[in-house]
Amino acid sequence: MEDDGGALELGGEKQRVLLAFLLVHANQPVSPDQLIEALWGGEPPRSAQNALQVRVSGLRKLLGPDRIATRAGGYALLVEAGELDSLRFEKLAAEGIQSLGNGDRDRGAKLLREALGLWRGSALADLAFEPFAAAEAGLLDEHRLAVLEQRIEADLARGLDADLIGELEALVAENAFRERFRALLMLALYRAGRQAEALDAYRQARRTLVDE
Repeated sequence: MEDDGGALELGGEKQRVLLAFLLVHANQPVSPDQLIEALWGGEPPRSAQNALQVRVSGLRKLLGPDRIATRAGGYALLVEAGELDSLRFEKLAAEGIQSLGNGDRDRGAKLLREALGLWRGSALADLAFEPFAAAEAGLLDEHRLAVLEQRIEADLARGLDADLIGELEALVAENAFRERFRALLMLALYRAGRQAEALDAYRQARRTLVDE
């Protein structure tokens, strides 16, 4: 988390978890029970309610009193357009997909590439062992991969077959059981005139998926 002067010191692990959970649900009210579950899982301390209030108060002091609003019996962290990368990603991806649907492949691919450029590694990677993080990170990463597939499909439609082969080979190696990446690799190889390698990619895909 940063402000205009640089990175903010968030304090302990629980403070970071609280901020991350509120950011995942930015501009939406989150109940105290949801926050307690995120912070302590199924075994909260008896003082969980008070401890939560102390941590929310600490975040308000750090971020500013208007950043965390009390709404519908819960808390909402308020962010504006352009402040949060995940919301910018959603907006750019939606605009890119709409452009593709309208037949503007160049603009669609450009917007999707810009959206994907906002990512820095896996979602919530520094909180991987927190109870709430696995499911939330899985949803975020799945959306990123789906947008990446659409961007590659747009580039294939623009005739960039040969340029995509290296990227697709790396993606297949990283996501061995994601069939769409394998299908796109086969298509790119075939269109680039490398039919024998496309057939080998098909055989490898079939072996991998059958074994699994």
